[in-house]
Amino acid sequence: MNGMKRVFIIVLDSCGIGALPDAAAFGDENPHTLRRISDSSQFLVPNLLNMGLGNVDGQDYLLATDTPVAAVARLAEQSAGKDTTIGHWEIAGLISEKPLPTYPDGFPEEILSAFSTATGRGVLCNKPYSGTQVIADYGEEHLRTGDLIVYTSADSVFQIAAHEDIVPVETLYTYCRIARELLRGEHGVGRVIARPFTGSHPFTRTANRRDFSLEPPAPTLLDAVSAAGQTVWAVGKISDIFAGRGVTRCDLTHGNAEGMEMALEAVDTDFTGLCLVNLVDFDMLYGHRQDVDGYAAALTAFDRWLPSFVDRMRKDDLLIVTADHGCDPGDSHTDHTREYVPMLLCGARVNPVNLGTRSSYSDIAATVAEFLNVPYTGAGESFLSMVVKE
Repeated sequence: MNGMKRVFIIVLDSCGIGALPDAAAFGDENPHTLRRISDSSQFLVPNLLNMGLGNVDGQDYLLATDTPVAAVARLAEQSAGKDTTIGHWEIAGLISEKPLPTYPDGFPEEILSAFSTATGRGVLCNKPYSGTQVIADYGEEHLRTGDLIVYTSADSVFQIAAHEDIVPVETLYTYCRIARELLRGEHGVGRVIARPFTGSHPFTRTANRRDFSLEPPAPTLLDAVSAAGQTVWAVGKISDIFAGRGVTRCDLTHGNAEGMEMALEAVDTDFTGLCLVNLVDFDMLYGHRQDVDGYAAALTAFDRWLPSFVDRMRKDDLLIVTADHGCDPGDSHTDHTREYVPMLLCGARVNPVNLGTRSSYSDIAATVAEFLNVPYTGAGESFLSMVVKE
């Protein structure tokens, strides 16, 4: 079928490209996720460099090309945050002027008491913690008591860890929905996250993680596209991040490989509209765990996969590769980092220009809305006329 306009946005979760000017205010000291992993022997990204990744502002440690095949830009985050929810919302045209609440001293007793009453289970931990360390330290007590391991991080999250033999995964999801209902208003955290694990000491987290996000407080690009009668295909944790709002098809995945496989299914399917893909492993498996080589190897695997997707694209397709925040795997902490993100845009009709540094991730939303010809009221400034040849 000809004439179907499709946009594919692939979010390399946490692949930041250098500190924003206000990074220090967010507790970050000169983070640079991509530069960090580029020093690894596992880093080999010829296809991204061919697109123009090395031409993006500030990436002088990478090889630039005189003949990029993609339009490129460096995007600043305008929202007051550095987490997954706020980052994706801004990509979709929603600026968050206030940071979502965080809990460096744990959650207040009134929240935990209401949660325990509703679930019939006690609570362990209730403080910021590494996700792997928390099950090492509290897993055996959880097995003994059945109490839920509740913890947070520097991000706006309420995380619930439970052994799959003690709390079946679907029951854990139910507990997360209970927490999501409790955590609104003043305590409206960005995400409630299910963190199931298995085994005996040492315990292992499973791939059945699930995010339950706060509903976006205003319409996003996803709402605009679906309201116009077009497809919004969410792959990975995209639907969770937007609380299902504006999504017309949802495919949950268990990591990058499954996400890339689903992206190939999408590009081979007839539809008009938007497909949003989140590749979570960069952040979850490597950024937070300070695994530089693992992060580099994962980006190398994505780079190796990329031509198989591009070769399937049709003449009216656009592909945008970007990120939602940083998570420098070699800095002084395990949390997200406040960084610029890359934007690579390719397609048969794309003029491979360098757009320099843009003031907001939301320029992506404005551009996509204009390309798909859907009414749009969100933030951002479209750069469509600069990059797409009629």
